[in-house]
Amino acid sequence: MRIRVINPNTTASMTTLIEASARAVAGPGVVVEAVTPAMGPASIESHYDEALAVPGLLAEVIAGERSGADGYVIACFGDPGLDAAREVAAGPVVGIAEAAMHAATLAGRGFSVVTTLGRTAGRARDLAGRYAPAGACKGVHACEIPVLELESDPTVLPRVTALARHALESDGSDVIVLGCAGMAAFCAEVSQRIGVPVIDGVTAATLLVQSLITLGVRTSKHDEYAPPPAKPYTGALTAFGAATPPD
Repeated sequence: MRIRVINPNTTASMTTLIEASARAVAGPGVVVEAVTPAMGPASIESHYDEALAVPGLLAEVIAGERSGADGYVIACFGDPGLDAAREVAAGPVVGIAEAAMHAATLAGRGFSVVTTLGRTAGRARDLAGRYAPAGACKGVHACEIPVLELESDPTVLPRVTALARHALESDGSDVIVLGCAGMAAFCAEVSQRIGVPVIDGVTAATLLVQSLITLGVRTSKHDEYAPPPAKPYTGALTAFGAATPPD
């Protein structure tokens, strides 16, 4: 079984951290391949970033289809390009916000999201409306640490821990969802410090994709997720018209 974990931003060091988290939970015989797109933003912290990350992400899905990947994880909490990736991929595609929020609803009655920048909170709330029962997401809280500083800022762990504890108290929640793939390494430590389940989407999505593949569940091509119709694309997107990644 081969699972391709796609970091939609172009920061290779973050891909390395994401890969380590995914491999830590992968079962025997599961090959985890984490990849960094050839084009896109260094981090995803806006709708603009998210939109421009999608072509590079889709190129990696298409390349994975050619090389025999069985399923995919989209390792950005905004789940960019998720529906488009499902049109292109035969096997299951799971976003980390999707997996984390579903898992959180199985671990408690309500969850709070602890994320990076406040400007991304609206996207998290939108996704909660799609993935979780009404009222399950009790709140979204930002630590105001840019994505690219998560690896280097020594205050990240105590700040995320303090914010998670505050979220539990202020929201009346009983589970914390970490709202960035770059926070994956903090999951166990934060959970131990605050005494409640803390869900990391990278590991949750990896295990969910693994389970779907084991069950023999593939992306349905009956209707909306059928392959996109071929048509001419122009400019930098010319190659995508034939559903092939750019050179």
